[in-house]
Amino acid sequence: MKKTVGGLSVLLEGNQKKKAMIFIHGFPYDHTMWQAQIEAFSEDFYCVAYDVKGLGSSCVGDGQFTMESFVDDLEMLLRELQLESPIVCGFSMGGYIALRAMERMEEKFSALILCDTTSKADSNERKLERADVIRRINAQGLNIFTKSFVTNCYGEWYKKEHKEALKKRIAKSTSFNSIGVKGSIFAMLSRTDTTEYLEKIAVPTLLLCGEHDTITPPSVMREMAKQIKNATFTLISKSGHMSVIENPTEANHAIKTFLATF
Repeated sequence: MKKTVGGLSVLLEGNQKKKAMIFIHGFPYDHTMWQAQIEAFSEDFYCVAYDVKGLGSSCVGDGQFTMESFVDDLEMLLRELQLESPIVCGFSMGGYIALRAMERMEEKFSALILCDTTSKADSNERKLERADVIRRINAQGLNIFTKSFVTNCYGEWYKKEHKEALKKRIAKSTSFNSIGVKGSIFAMLSRTDTTEYLEKIAVPTLLLCGEHDTITPPSVMREMAKQIKNATFTLISKSGHMSVIENPTEANHAIKTFLATF
């Protein structure tokens, strides 16, 4: 079932009486990237997957987004949907949102799943790269940027074996409002660093990373896992940055194994 909550397009699947799992997608994607996970977990969990503001079918507004406003939206969903102690699962930019949400209100969650993400804020060099992306989108539109960026998120095996699926993903991201896409970039380049909070995380935590991820490499996520109490790190084979899409079988197995431990 789809509904709109506070300007956010939300997909709700499963029994509302069961434990909730909130899925937060990355940039520049929408909730559909979680299709394989929702299919796998909606029988045993209440799956909540939403489009981050400015992306997918959620409202765009003026596009003046911050990571704090994204976390405000997540908190609003918890309240409006009456979700008690849900599991939060964030991919890439969604991981940034999840980590800042843990820093602000960890008591509202029961577990954390981080997929191909990092706790570190952008370096000055990375901020300049993102600023250049905004400049290029203003000058050229979304097409050129989206094709290049989305393609680079995937490993070579997936790009070779799933050409049509990749084309569809690029087309979907290209269809988004450029104001919303640029708003997400502003939010990412201005986000705070959550690394110091990692050692304070008390809820059970799972970290997944594609073995060929060059955006948030396994070495980065292994180091994060070492800093979090009760953390489990799992490497997902035959995948790049988009591990939950490229190898959903392994990713879902890792998540199921993790959820069975508490």
